[in-house]
Amino acid sequence: MDTGLFILRIVTGLLITGHGVQKVTFRLGGAGLAGGTEEFRRDGFRGGRLTALAAGAGQIGSGLFLAAGLLTPLAAMAAAGVMTVAVTVKWRHGLWVQNDGYEYPLLLVVVAGALAFTGPGSAAADQVLGLDPWPVWVSAAAFVIGPVSGLLVRVLLHRGTVAEGAATGARPAA
Repeated sequence: MDTGLFILRIVTGLLITGHGVQKVTFRLGGAGLAGGTEEFRRDGFRGGRLTALAAGAGQIGSGLFLAAGLLTPLAAMAAAGVMTVAVTVKWRHGLWVQNDGYEYPLLLVVVAGALAFTGPGSAAADQVLGLDPWPVWVSAAAFVIGPVSGLLVRVLLHRGTVAEGAATGARPAA
């Protein structure tokens, strides 16, 4: 079980990190901070550079912490939050990724939530620091707060409403 958790944690954490790196740099096929800012603008978000920086930093930080198994429930909460925002952006395209759907970000939300409950396994910083196992209430709170915070970000920073975009399939005017 520990080997499986180690592999899952490393791969998931590094993929989320890479997603964030793309938002703010030209690495890994990213379009730099200007490109990340434009992506959020096209998707109807307020905040410009600050929004792109916050999303990129959230993905990079939560991904690295997940990969290291450090503060695992909190890292899972942050990862689930930023990837929930991605789910809301892709929602109107349906589930499947070949149609630019939300399949992939949803999978990352679920894996992050599962890691919050299972813990990072024995080869993790949480183990070295004596933090694991986390109390169940911490994992449960992380599992709920992560996605809820992502939905709140969507509501607060989006120029339209989630219901508008889902109902009409249209993007709000820039």
